[in-house]
Amino acid sequence: MIQGITWLLGFQLVGETLSYASGGQVPGPVIGLALLALFLLATRRLSAAAAMEQSTGKVADGLLANLGILFVPAGVGIVQHLDLVISLGLPILAAILVSTVVTLVVTVWAFTLAKHLEQRWRRKP
Repeated sequence: MIQGITWLLGFQLVGETLSYASGGQVPGPVIGLALLALFLLATRRLSAAAAMEQSTGKVADGLLANLGILFVPAGVGIVQHLDLVISLGLPILAAILVSTVVTLVVTVWAFTLAKHLEQRWRRKP
């Protein structure tokens, strides 16, 4: 278990370092997770990698099993600042609605483009 959390935190540290060095466009944990996935794929056939994958898998399963606990501080923060949430309720609702619609439109557009490109690619001999 200690080895697994060490690997996860080590890759997160590398990700945070790269994120900071690059100006922070992509969050460090995302970079670290991508690097971990690439590392595991690259070393898949090594026996040491199998042990690493198993230990990080156990830690990841434990974190996912207790994910609800990680959302409690966010809920407490909302309750503590409920007056602010109520006073800004309309702008918050507008932002949620607009971002949802934009996300749906972009998703449909990307899917349509991908389908069009796939059909075009299949027609070429």
